[in-house]
Amino acid sequence: MAREQASSGSQNQGGRQGGGRRGGGQTREPRSKHFDEEVVSIRRVDKVVKGGRRSSFGAFVVLGDSKGKVGWGMAKARQVPLAIDKAVRRGERTVRAYPVVHGTIPHPVEGRFGSSVVRLLPASDGTGVIAGKSVRYVLDKLGVHNVLSKCYGSNNPINVVKATFDALSQLKTKEQYQELRGVEL
Repeated sequence: MAREQASSGSQNQGGRQGGGRRGGGQTREPRSKHFDEEVVSIRRVDKVVKGGRRSSFGAFVVLGDSKGKVGWGMAKARQVPLAIDKAVRRGERTVRAYPVVHGTIPHPVEGRFGSSVVRLLPASDGTGVIAGKSVRYVLDKLGVHNVLSKCYGSNNPINVVKATFDALSQLKTKEQYQELRGVEL
């Protein structure tokens, strides 16, 4: 009896699943109920105080539903998971809908933030997302499957993501152009 308990206790490892270093650990629950999130960057920030250094972590997150809605959030906390949770909560407030037509964007746009410039061009089916890492995160969470992009100037990931959102904010559908110009297209 004692042997059975000892052997089952070693297999269970204190209630944890997995046990090795290769991905057999516990799976975490998604932080957001409605949106998938992607961590763009995590930065360690040190504040020098009288007793030494006080460390905290800054997280920058992009979240979306892959159906035309996407947003971003940035937050700092003393621990990485708390910073990510906080960034996701802030990001949920910035989520906005953008036009996606047949898996691509309706027309070419260019967005700027600081010295970062992002140009987005619509692409035909089968092209895929030709973009850098930061722009790809935003477009994947938006639900765009075919697009061409190019980043100019600074390649700071936070500024590139904000420039991408500036570009997306300039997108208009065919119906919006018709209403704006008063002409049938």
